[in-house]
Amino acid sequence: MKAIYSMRNTIFILAVLPFFLLLNGCADLQPADYSDIPFTDFPKNEEDIKSLVLSCYYPLRPNWFNGIHARNERGVMVINDATTEVLGNDQLWFTKRFIEMDYHPETTDVTWFYYGNGTYDDGGFANKISRCTLVMDQIENSSLREELKEKYMAEVRCARAFLSYILYDMYGPLVVAPLEVLKKPLREEPLPRLSREEMVKFIEDDLFYAAEKLPMPDKTEYGKFSRGLARMLLIRLYLHEAAADNAYYAKVETLCRELMKPEYGYQLQSDYVKMFESGGQGLTNKEIIWAIPVTADSPAGEGNDWHMFVLPTDFNQEGMKGGYGVALSTWWFYDRFEEKDVRKTYLLKEYTNNKGTLITRTSEKPLLGPIPMKFGYDPGVAGAGKSTIDIIIYRYADVYLSLAEAIAMKEGHATQEAVDLMNTIRTRAKLPAKQLSDFATLESFIDQILTERSHEFWCENGQYRADLIRHNKLMKRAKELTNTAYAGKEKELFPLPKIVIVDGKGKVQQNSGY
Repeated sequence: MKAIYSMRNTIFILAVLPFFLLLNGCADLQPADYSDIPFTDFPKNEEDIKSLVLSCYYPLRPNWFNGIHARNERGVMVINDATTEVLGNDQLWFTKRFIEMDYHPETTDVTWFYYGNGTYDDGGFANKISRCTLVMDQIENSSLREELKEKYMAEVRCARAFLSYILYDMYGPLVVAPLEVLKKPLREEPLPRLSREEMVKFIEDDLFYAAEKLPMPDKTEYGKFSRGLARMLLIRLYLHEAAADNAYYAKVETLCRELMKPEYGYQLQSDYVKMFESGGQGLTNKEIIWAIPVTADSPAGEGNDWHMFVLPTDFNQEGMKGGYGVALSTWWFYDRFEEKDVRKTYLLKEYTNNKGTLITRTSEKPLLGPIPMKFGYDPGVAGAGKSTIDIIIYRYADVYLSLAEAIAMKEGHATQEAVDLMNTIRTRAKLPAKQLSDFATLESFIDQILTERSHEFWCENGQYRADLIRHNKLMKRAKELTNTAYAGKEKELFPLPKIVIVDGKGKVQQNSGY
């Protein structure tokens, strides 16, 4: 497919160094202009290899233009959570179509993540998988010592698997170009999508390698990949596959118990709310499996845009002014939190506007849904438009809830251990413990797990959509919220962009129902 595979291996370095400087371990890198270096001279030393490796982190950053973890409408978290009660407010134009499942191959807000040829799309993210493949080849053919090759290869393979899993979760199996095709960029060679089995193995093989070769969490620079992240991504992959094959839950259980071993060093934080406030992230937070360090004044735009994205235009509270007001949560979501649940602290049910008026859901011009602020107040946003609160993508709490689900699904019913694991998360949220006797059926326990997942991880990584799909709940939830006529099993996958089908010349099939 020409649009996807006309890759040139001169594209890695330009404009990426501002992002790299956000990673603590990369503070010694100095910006360099590689545009005039002859292709045959690059890479020629370890510093060049480091730059290539770091370019593979680049698509995973929170940039509006081409960062898959952007904290706005250009990030996967927003799109995925907007298909659920978390952000699926049908009173707002942007999120209405997602919760109603009214998206199609022409809906570029969902298709561009795979491939986009718009002014700001940078080709989408399937191209970035190919970029990683080419970087791996350059590492393999470099003159580095074998242990250094393994170290850098592990980072790139983790990045490739991370991107591949995100896109696979959204679109189903991808078109993945092998190295021999990528090394002939001027030759057009349409390729089919991988089978489901091939796709899982592709991601799995990368994560197996990364889980063995990456450093342990306590040896990993903040913001970079660790063995813990590789295993967390394997957990997510296996949960995804468990919908079709219950045997995957045994693999989830094994991985969760591995991550709970003392040598990984993970610990739940005692204070949920502080994790999302200024100063609550960093190396001292042992719950973080992977987070993206941000800064408000990065020339590459690597700040946290979330406050500006969700705060109403007339917001004036706690030193913070109005934002763009693009997204709200739903009252359905808010009303299902227990009264004392601290996890709703920054899910604001009311706010003071710039006229000093308190706006609530019962005001003359009511608040149409709770404000999903998630992060603590950050008055610095008023100046730069971006927060410096780091973006947490995966946390250790996910291991507890994944293990609880895996045990129950494997046994066919709730067990005391599964309930205890869930209660550990509930206790941190200041909620009373559940009893095993509360769950007469497996479904009742899974419903509670899904509730805890939504209340624990709202507006973090967008994986709650996959959780609902896994238990055949996504379309039921959409109909419950909006009574939409568009909700059908086929909408569990987003459509591929039309250009991918056209350029595939008959070898690439669109997802069913589009």
